[in-house]
Amino acid sequence: MSRQHLRVVSYNVHKGYSLRRGVTVHGLRDALRALEGDLIFLQEVQGLSHRRASRHGDWPRSPQHEFLADTLWQDFAYGRNAVYDDGHHGNAILSRFPVVNWENEDVSQSRLEQRGLLHCEIGIPGWPHPLHCINVHLGLFAHWRRRQLEHLRARIAGRVPAAAPLIVAGDFNDWSQRAGRLFADVLGLDEVFQTLQGSPARSFPARLPLLHLDRIYTRGFRITACDVHFGHGAARLSDHAALTANLVLCA
Repeated sequence: MSRQHLRVVSYNVHKGYSLRRGVTVHGLRDALRALEGDLIFLQEVQGLSHRRASRHGDWPRSPQHEFLADTLWQDFAYGRNAVYDDGHHGNAILSRFPVVNWENEDVSQSRLEQRGLLHCEIGIPGWPHPLHCINVHLGLFAHWRRRQLEHLRARIAGRVPAAAPLIVAGDFNDWSQRAGRLFADVLGLDEVFQTLQGSPARSFPARLPLLHLDRIYTRGFRITACDVHFGHGAARLSDHAALTANLVLCA
C-alpha cells in the first residue's frame, strides 16, 4: 500500500474486559492485527486497573494501549479521561507513523461521565501537511453530546488548518444521527459509511448491530472502502463492532 493510502480502524474496546468472559485484551490484540490498520482509534482503553491486575494473572503488566500496539504500531498516544482510585481509562490512537504532537481536551459535562477529545498530529513521509486525527467518545445524553460537539467543532476550526488532512473517529453515541448536522456538515467532513452506503454504520451491539453509535469522518481524502466487523466472535471481545475504512489522500 502506497503512502497515499491509509487504512483506519475505530473500535470501542470496552476496557479489554467482559464480566462474562473475563480478560479479552489478548483477543483484541489479535483482532487488531488481523484488521491491518495504519491508524487505530480506540475508546475505553484501560490505562491502569490495580483491581483487575490483582485478580487476573493474564492481565497485561503494561498499559493496554502499549500492549495493543506491541511491535506493529510504532507510536501511540493515550488520553486519560476517567480517573478513579483503582486506575483510569480513556482514548488511544495507535499509529504506524510518528505522532509529532498530541493533546487531550477534557469535554466532560458531568463528574459522573468523564470524556475527552484526543487530538494527534501524525507525520507521514512525503505528505505536505501533518495528518490531524481526533479520537472521540461522547456522552450518553443528547444535551451533553451537543455541547461536546461544539467543543469538537471549535477545536477543528481553530486548530486544524484548512489544507491539512483530517480524520475524526470514535464512539459518538449518536443513535439519533444528529452529529453530521451539528458539526460535520459545517466543517466539510464526509462520514465514510454515509458517503459509500447512504447511512452511518450500525455498530452496536457487536453480535448483531442495530444502533448507529460509531463514526469515521474525513476531510481531504477519497474514501474507497468501509466495513463493520461484527458477529459472534466480535461479541466475545467487546460490545461494539470495529469499523474500518480505506482512504486515499486527495491530490
